[in-house]
Amino acid sequence: MEQPESGAEPAGAAGDAAEALDRPLPEGVRHRVVALVSDAFGGLTVSELPSQLRQYARFTPSRRAKFAGNAMAAALESDPVFRQRIAERVSQAQPELSGALTAGSPPAAADPLDVAAAAYVLRPTGWVKLVAAAGEEAQRADAERADEAGRRELERLRAELVEARGQTKSETERLRTELEAARKEAESLRRKLRSAQSDMKRGEAAVRRVSAEIETARAEAAAQVSAAESESRRLKARLGEAEAAVEAGRRAAREGRSIEDMRLRLLLDTVLESAQGLRRELALPPAAIHPADTVDAVEPGRMSPKDIAARALSEMDPALLDQLLALPQAHLVVDGYNVTKTGYPTMPLEKQRLRLLGGLSVLAAQTGAEITCVFDGAELAAPVLLAPPRGVRVLFSKPGVTADELIRQLVRAEPPGRPVVVVSTDREVADGVAKAGARPVASALLLKRLSRV
Repeated sequence: MEQPESGAEPAGAAGDAAEALDRPLPEGVRHRVVALVSDAFGGLTVSELPSQLRQYARFTPSRRAKFAGNAMAAALESDPVFRQRIAERVSQAQPELSGALTAGSPPAAADPLDVAAAAYVLRPTGWVKLVAAAGEEAQRADAERADEAGRRELERLRAELVEARGQTKSETERLRTELEAARKEAESLRRKLRSAQSDMKRGEAAVRRVSAEIETARAEAAAQVSAAESESRRLKARLGEAEAAVEAGRRAAREGRSIEDMRLRLLLDTVLESAQGLRRELALPPAAIHPADTVDAVEPGRMSPKDIAARALSEMDPALLDQLLALPQAHLVVDGYNVTKTGYPTMPLEKQRLRLLGGLSVLAAQTGAEITCVFDGAELAAPVLLAPPRGVRVLFSKPGVTADELIRQLVRAEPPGRPVVVVSTDREVADGVAKAGARPVASALLLKRLSRV
């Protein structure tokens, strides 16, 4: 089909100038126009489309109508050439409707919205009236639907009113029944209350009788106490007489007591010698606990790792570590990889471990302190084959447990009061072991001390 040049006036332009809408398209007609343009859109090449619509060339008709509806409606109104091309596609797609509109006799059975949309695109003579008539018809249809909906809503409301009246009546009857039952219940409660009041009065009378009986019993008890006191005084007098008789008997027995004393001394010597022989036979050590040790009092404090800091030594002075390890029963716990990655991070892990453990072995021999070196073994695929050096305990953490947690477990396992020194630059580890009573020192301090080995 031969296309009109962009500068030429398309067919029907003169008629368009003569006829124009004096109001916006009805919403229903506008939707049908956008649907017609979207369906005819796919039959045009990209060069035949206006520049603002070329980006929607690959869209499906439904997506094109959804996202480019306003742009297509604007191009259809402002670009006669585009409208002429769309009109040709509509004429090809709906020849009967297009022919009837061109002849000026639209089908009476056709949808007014379809007729108006086709007339808006084809622009035959009298198209403005067709569009206006379609709008009025759509408005009448909307009004009829609204009236029908209003009638249905009115019927529904009437039905609900009748139902509500029935429910109100039944609810009223139910409330009356409940009110009557409540009245009967109230009357029953009144009778029970009167009965309870009578019982309470009888109880008060019984309480008064019991009170009188208690007073009588108290008087009898007072009389019995007085009699008991008299009996007690009499018994005390007889006890005094008996004690005097006993003293007289003791004085009479003193003359023959020397023989009994001799026999008692002999028996005591025998018991003492038997006890000494039994102690030698059993090799019993001297008593380690004395009576004074059982008295609860405050003893003088002992020197702890925290007291070493008061000796005016720098935190990075190796002499500080020597003083800490010189404490009795000191235990040095080393965060292995923390120290090696501080001192020699470029070496392989195996050589890092060997270098650190060699220095710790010499330190253990020099100081005599217990030394434990902890490495992180949570990510190891297999156990590390390593012969621990003399005097150094080597531990790897289990899967799922970090070396930091293993260090905290070692500190918590020590008894309170034992000097424990933890070597780690990790602030979280240092703070945790400090709360548990251990003395944290920096990894650089241990590296300085090992450099002197």
